[in-house]
Amino acid sequence: MNNEITTIINYENGCIDGVERKPRVAFVCVHNSCRSQIAEAIGKKLASDAFESYSAGTEVKDQINQDAVRLMKKLHDIDMERTQFSKLVSDIPAPDIVIFMGCNVHCPYLPSKYNENWGLDDPTGKDDTEFIETIQLIEKKILQLRDKLI
Repeated sequence: MNNEITTIINYENGCIDGVERKPRVAFVCVHNSCRSQIAEAIGKKLASDAFESYSAGTEVKDQINQDAVRLMKKLHDIDMERTQFSKLVSDIPAPDIVIFMGCNVHCPYLPSKYNENWGLDDPTGKDDTEFIETIQLIEKKILQLRDKLI
């Protein structure tokens, strides 16, 4: 398990900085209504053995993107409206790892030991095919991150 990420966040034998816990991963977008919500849900489903998943933004929306909600129910049997809500970056625990989903303008600042920008286009307002491609790409990237941490 000795790789760049685990070294940077000081993660060894199930401990971060000597404290027994999994790394906290924050998936961040500006509005926390679509891609970051999808990533939080998939992370909880597929990678909870490797890290804790959170999502947040610098602004909040009244609801999670309804196409994302519908397709996550269909593809992953996850009802994001029951388990998640739009949050500000100040509402989540301090993350060890920040994943910027692809802000296209300016990513919000969130201090962490390690970060990546996945550069994903926002599927909001696009057809189901683009949403499904985005969901599948997020799933692939979540599993890759999981593999780096276990």
